Amino acid sequence: MKLQNLTDNVLMMKVKSGDLDKLGLLYERHKRKLFGFFYNLGNNPSVSEDLVQNVFVRILKYRESYSGDGAFAAWMFRMARNVNNDHHKKISKEKISDGIAPEDVMEGSDDGLNETMDQQGDAIRLKRALTFLPDDKREILLLSKYRELKFHEIAQIVGCSEGAAKVRVHRALNDLRKIFLEMEML
Repeated sequence: MKLQNLTDNVLMMKVKSGDLDKLGLLYERHKRKLFGFFYNLGNNPSVSEDLVQNVFVRILKYRESYSGDGAFAAWMFRMARNVNNDHHKKISKEKISDGIAPEDVMEGSDDGLNETMDQQGDAIRLKRALTFLPDDKREILLLSKYRELKFHEIAQIVGCSEGAAKVRVHRALNDLRKIFLEMEML
């Protein structure tokens, strides 16, 4: 069987068992998704690239904790979420600011994340509305609507039940809708 035909779970199990070369395949499959995730959480491009690398360093470091239950993407995005949180904790401790507003960073997204919104002609307003959401709500929308993860995968990532994940996505969408409509009236 060709390596390209192996599932992410099978590849990760090979990494876990010591075949570390397979991590490169997982990296190639998921680097754009992870970059888009970090970038749309308000990180600048170079920070987003660094965070993608950090995720794969952690995957390598914690490969023994991978059980193979559930989707690899859910496990990976949970790790990505932790990497992002750790990065922002470190920055706040060091009192470092890169001076780039999230809405400025998000303007140039070219990862295909907002193609649907572009068709509706409201992409810029939607991007700005996303920046006004609290981080946890923006994150859950990125996972649900833009990364198209299933509710059970989101539940694994954020550490809640599937029902709670559905509720969180619904509430985040409602908040985004309110912000979007308020911006429309301005």
